[in-house]
Amino acid sequence: MASSEIEVVSSDSKTPKISDAPLVVDVFSAVSYGDFEKLRSFVEQEGASVSVPDSNGYYALQWASLYNFPDIAQYIIKHGGDVNATDNMQQTALHWAAVRGATTVADLLLENGARLEAADLHGYRAVHVAAQYGQTAFLNHIIAKYNADFDAPDYEGWSPLHWAAFKGFADTIRLLLFRDAYQGRQDKNGCTPLHWAATRGNAEACTVLVHSGTKKELVVKDKAGFTPVQLAHDKGHRHVAFFLSKQQRALSNRWRDKICNGRMKDIGYAPILFCIIILEMFLFINSVVAGSSFPKITAVVGLWAWTALSLAVGSLIMFYRCSSKDPGYIKRPGDLGAHDDTEDPLLNIDLNSSSVWTGNWSQLCPTCKIIRTVRSKHCPTCKRCVEQFDHHCPWISNCVGKRNKRDFFIFVCMATLTSFISGAVTVQRIWTSSIGLSEGETWIHHMLVQHPGAIAFLVLDTFIFIPAVTLTSTQASMIARNITTNEVANSTRYWYLRGPDGKFRNPYNHGCWKNCSNFFFRGYADDDDIAWPPLERIAST
Repeated sequence: MASSEIEVVSSDSKTPKISDAPLVVDVFSAVSYGDFEKLRSFVEQEGASVSVPDSNGYYALQWASLYNFPDIAQYIIKHGGDVNATDNMQQTALHWAAVRGATTVADLLLENGARLEAADLHGYRAVHVAAQYGQTAFLNHIIAKYNADFDAPDYEGWSPLHWAAFKGFADTIRLLLFRDAYQGRQDKNGCTPLHWAATRGNAEACTVLVHSGTKKELVVKDKAGFTPVQLAHDKGHRHVAFFLSKQQRALSNRWRDKICNGRMKDIGYAPILFCIIILEMFLFINSVVAGSSFPKITAVVGLWAWTALSLAVGSLIMFYRCSSKDPGYIKRPGDLGAHDDTEDPLLNIDLNSSSVWTGNWSQLCPTCKIIRTVRSKHCPTCKRCVEQFDHHCPWISNCVGKRNKRDFFIFVCMATLTSFISGAVTVQRIWTSSIGLSEGETWIHHMLVQHPGAIAFLVLDTFIFIPAVTLTSTQASMIARNITTNEVANSTRYWYLRGPDGKFRNPYNHGCWKNCSNFFFRGYADDDDIAWPPLERIAST
């Protein structure tokens, strides 16, 4: 089972309680309540010491660190407080600062000689404590600024990633994976972070770990011989067990993995769709327009047939454009020609840039190692992050995103019109040819015998028309609301799609007219142009 996590505060009478009137009787209670004047009075007038612990072994500097009182902490250090003093659990003030994510106090402690890698009786360092309490911003700060060892194990072999997975802090997991924390580390029980996430039924934690890892962790067994899938099943976490078993099946099927994740996956179904379109055009020209078994084509029908063929050619052009065009890939450090000595991207984050960083750790991509924009998403098929990610379409072998969504919509619209008009022309040709059937000959028999090519075209055209109409109407609806397929499918996961009442609200919806005009004239919507501010940002401190 899990190691005991840090316990910094007991039910001591000095611990402030909101319901109780402040009772400042000594240095420790003054520090706990943040009463600077009382503290100065005790020290300067009554000669109280700030360098000795209370009856429980806790130091005044630890209380100041826990409640993030940097001015009081500075005063204590100035008057003899030891930044490395430890209580009965060998915990320092920095351990206590990590509990509440007191970044300002941590800076003060470390600048005054606090030992960053100090470990308590369980082997917990500040990085472990921060991971235990989900203090992602604090953890990032001490890693980025002070080079804290984010992969260090405690005495049970647990790294900060183990703790984040055990507690289900998905944002902390993203940060650690972003910084290349080792997923395969096994503790003394042989458990990886994924084992503990599965044991606790932390679905989002499992999802982040699996999608960001090599998936080899799915088949790792602990010392008892259990995989993460088996642990999730045994603990009754059926939704987690289903997800993990699905991922494990994909990994274990070597033949399918080789085919689907190799050339076939890279190429996609675009060549198949291209061949279908060419076959449709061939059948339409040879079996419908120029079919010898049909009567001579009229001028009106010929005009509509020419229109259908023109639309088909246009569809092929738009098919090529949306298949080959960059859907909006976000540049990675290597794409920008960055060097190894570049500044840490998470050290000085511009919190005022709403289009890049909103203080939400879900914007970190552990795979691409970038801070992505709010509406972007990592595509596991393309292995890239895409701005305004809509969906990955295997039929065009490309993602649909900010840069090619207009081309994709035009393509499906033209495909729908082509399918409808060519189908109508085919039905008209078949109908006119069936007039004056010989006695005893059925209509179905006549069609199959006299016009097999036209019937084959009509069947194939129907299978294209139905999904094309569905896709066109769905995309049109989302364009009118300025929302993506991904956002509709995962609306409950995205904080920016929730209003103050917790219900769905799209901050990018400016009304049908403006949404459509922006899309068709510009090609995409501007992420900075929001109709109203989303729910309070999860600000990084």
